[in-house]
Amino acid sequence: MNQYIVDAFTDKPFSGNPAAVCLLPEWPDDGWMRKLAMENNLSETAFLVPGGQAYRLRWFTPETEVGLCGHATLASAFVVLNFLERTAEKVSFITGEGVLPVRRDGDLYAMDFPLIPQREIPVTAAMCEAFGAKPVKALLGTDLVCVFASEEDVRGLMPDQNLLKHLEGRGQHATAPGDGTDCASRSFFPKLGVAEDPVCGSAHCQIAPYWGAELHKEKIIALQASRRGGILYCRLTGNDRVEISGKACLFAISEIQPAALPR
Repeated sequence: MNQYIVDAFTDKPFSGNPAAVCLLPEWPDDGWMRKLAMENNLSETAFLVPGGQAYRLRWFTPETEVGLCGHATLASAFVVLNFLERTAEKVSFITGEGVLPVRRDGDLYAMDFPLIPQREIPVTAAMCEAFGAKPVKALLGTDLVCVFASEEDVRGLMPDQNLLKHLEGRGQHATAPGDGTDCASRSFFPKLGVAEDPVCGSAHCQIAPYWGAELHKEKIIALQASRRGGILYCRLTGNDRVEISGKACLFAISEIQPAALPR
């Protein structure tokens, strides 16, 4: 069985966010998918099963299955549209979050994601202690988003992963106005076994709408200010949806040996 390693939200290797993509004829045991994700030790491993006019898609971190993942969806679309259905202009994925369509847009892959509702909550001492700095604002949806004053503040954070685990939200994000982009962010998922996600697409289902409202803009160019770095092109489309686009490049194709395949 081939496994594709794709760097998402970048056009060059060793940057963006790497994801593994596996194509399966049918769903194997969940335990096997967890083991393979643990073996890969990437923030996400995506599993695809063909299903008529679409592909069924699930995502696993090294520790658990997640409900939504942006960069591994982008990586999956890259694999389908460049290796499996090369003449197609779009692909649809059936997921636990509904149908997620992805289309080619020049050298970008545009994903149609649900906008995640969020509300402002008080900044707490626990947030300040976990991030090592005081946010100017905090928002809670699926994840916790803490807003800081500058990109420099976000880049300089050295959060305590154990303390982040005790904060609200599936993940914890730090964001601020960008120096050369509309916003800059970093994403942390210690509850899912991922200390820092290099580039997080699903986080921008909350981050992009926030900055869109703050800046009165429909289109947001977002920098993920991790060590690897990446760029996300976000467009607020209305009807509670956000289009998140990015580039991707192939890093490797590996072959999983028969002894390691599900039985």
